[in-house]
Amino acid sequence: MDIQFILMIALFVAALFYVGRVIYRSVAPKKGSCATGCGKCGADFSKIPDTNTK
Repeated sequence: MDIQFILMIALFVAALFYVGRVIYRSVAPKKGSCATGCGKCGADFSKIPDTNTK
């Protein structure tokens, strides 16, 4: 095998790993929230101004 071919395969595998990691991190639930993983439980509603004026 040629050294260029081996380097090309290594670069391709590294690119696949990187893309897979980016996709996994965007889909995986974030830590520190409830079991649903939506993140709504971590919101501090006391710091949000009330805009409901009737």
